[in-house]
Amino acid sequence: MKAFLLDRYGGPAETHAAEVPDPQVGAEDVLVEIRAASVNPLDIKLRDGAFKAFLPYRLPLVLGNDLAGKVIRVGPSVTRFAVGDEVYARPDKDRIGTFAQFIAVHQDDLAPKPAGLTMTEAASLPLVALTAWQALVERARVRPGQKVLIHAGAGGLGSIAVQLAKSLGAYVATTASAATADLVKELGADEVIDYRTQDFETLLDGYDLVLDSLGGENLARSLRVLKPGGMAISVAGPPDAAFARELGVNAVLRLAMSALSFTTRRSAKRHGVTYSFLFMKASGDQLRELTRLVDAGEIRPVVDTVFPFDDTLQAMEYVEKGRARAGKVVVAMA
Repeated sequence: MKAFLLDRYGGPAETHAAEVPDPQVGAEDVLVEIRAASVNPLDIKLRDGAFKAFLPYRLPLVLGNDLAGKVIRVGPSVTRFAVGDEVYARPDKDRIGTFAQFIAVHQDDLAPKPAGLTMTEAASLPLVALTAWQALVERARVRPGQKVLIHAGAGGLGSIAVQLAKSLGAYVATTASAATADLVKELGADEVIDYRTQDFETLLDGYDLVLDSLGGENLARSLRVLKPGGMAISVAGPPDAAFARELGVNAVLRLAMSALSFTTRRSAKRHGVTYSFLFMKASGDQLRELTRLVDAGEIRPVVDTVFPFDDTLQAMEYVEKGRARAGKVVVAMA
């Protein structure tokens, strides 16, 4: 099959199209013919080796972290899917590789594709929708009336998180450009801060939760808009000890991750709030919950641009250079 391979960590030149063997299908695996896959900032970080200390992938590696497609074979112990089913998924972190024609996915990580979505639309959802769910529902347990700040509300994660937070009954503020302000309002944002001309830190106060996808100084400033007892969850900030325990890494790596997040955790404690790093997990059951919201019209995908599969490297460059105006970038099979 054709796939896009990472030969070594470093940059765009290390990723190329190649012919690779078809995936092996285990007893509880489903072989999916991929119809579309979306590009995430995570793909760029993996290509550049940002997570190689705790995600020690063997190279060469097929990149790609979410998909929509059709089941063409099932393992002998599969009970939840049949040949011909249309599905979508974020494969487990140890089994990524959606920039390819086929992939074998464990049945527990798959869900039926929302019936009202195209393959392209469905492929844009799994990673960001699961991230939003695990941040807002699983970890923060957002309740009606709470105040939630979601950074980059027009982005891939932000556009879904705004909708999910609103469906949970929260008051939602977001940062966005003036060009995308109308979009994020349509998605459900109650308050939009123009990050180019306004300072969210001086305009917002008393928030229960901040979902940060930018890290750095943005995360540090976000701690100051939380009320005592509030929480900042970041997908771009420093990993913490809880994440290390979740991964089951050795004591040296646990100490290293704890050290990386020490300044952020100390600042959070000083403000009477908590900091939490999130690296999302695959979950077919959670995708089914999200499908229910999609079918009910409470969440809709936002797709910026669709590239043909042969232009996957150009799609990655498009994301890396920040050219996407709103939502996700998707690669689609012919």
